[in-house]
Amino acid sequence: MIDEQISRGWEVKNVCSFGKQIDDLRVKGYKIHLINFSRSFNVISHIKSTWLLLKFLQKESFDVVHVHTPVVSLIARLAAYLAKVPCVIYTAHGFYFHENMNKFKYYIFVFLEIIFGKFTNLLFTQSLEDAESAVRLRIMSKDKTFTIGNGVNLKRFSRTNLTFNKDFDFPQNAYVVGMIGRLVKEKGVLEFLEAAKLVSKKNSNIHFMLVGSRLESDHSQAVDDKIKTCKSDLGKRLILTGLRNDIPELLSQMNSFCLPSWREGMPRTIIEAMAMQIPVIATDIRGSREEVIHNETGLLVPCKNPMALANAMCQLANDLQLSRKMGEFGNKRAVKYFDESKVVNHQIRLIEFFFESNNFPLL
Repeated sequence: MIDEQISRGWEVKNVCSFGKQIDDLRVKGYKIHLINFSRSFNVISHIKSTWLLLKFLQKESFDVVHVHTPVVSLIARLAAYLAKVPCVIYTAHGFYFHENMNKFKYYIFVFLEIIFGKFTNLLFTQSLEDAESAVRLRIMSKDKTFTIGNGVNLKRFSRTNLTFNKDFDFPQNAYVVGMIGRLVKEKGVLEFLEAAKLVSKKNSNIHFMLVGSRLESDHSQAVDDKIKTCKSDLGKRLILTGLRNDIPELLSQMNSFCLPSWREGMPRTIIEAMAMQIPVIATDIRGSREEVIHNETGLLVPCKNPMALANAMCQLANDLQLSRKMGEFGNKRAVKYFDESKVVNHQIRLIEFFFESNNFPLL
């Protein structure tokens, strides 16, 4: 998105907390302003962040402020409103409230979205379900709510001419089930590992690859304990890669991909796997069920159900023809609906249309 905006002559400045990638991004030419944003609900910290961001926005006089992530989007929308930014856009990468949440917490987060929707000019949702929920729950009006979907670089996530070094010593005929994500409970890591243990008792040919790490702000001792236990039980049949940048190469070593999350927006990892012709096993939740067509591009299973997950893994591993067929259908679906360039251009057209409709000069 940022690269395309810059190529069109837009001046883009990014505001975020400090992270390990900041120096590399600056070397590449991205303009980055650092403000500490807490991912917890520390009110004092949020007030400070809001004040610092307000001062920065007032100094820069932006035409557009585009915000992301549940907590920071609240801070940034309020600051942008107070700074009188003409266009404030919120991209909901999956609303924090979801169908598997405690109802009291659900309506608290709905209430927050309704309040901060007052400070929002355009709402972009990655999933159609979120757009429908936003209108139904009166978070935003229908004329200000747009489903933009999600996408990946289809040239990068392609088996054509892919070259890689095979880092992992899987047996020649092993069927590899992989998962990519943050190693936290809500990504379904515990269910994935429990399903792996169940599968290991049924089929000795199935191996597992778990790709990912955690943010410094993530805390999940239960996941750490489960990983240690499963690694001890499964030995070489469970590969833990840690954080990696060579995702296409890792996907090329998987026979099926698994994402048993509790909540999502429109997960990119599923699209990446589909683009790589890999069948997907996912939980039947918002976003994932918009990407995966059950029994066509993969299998959908109930949330927080290791047994159903294990059965799906075995079903694909025991029917290689079905597995390949689903992978092929998934690739066609990814090419048709999840091309990153189309998603980016759609967002830019919506922003331009907003300024044209309101007679604001964009540049």
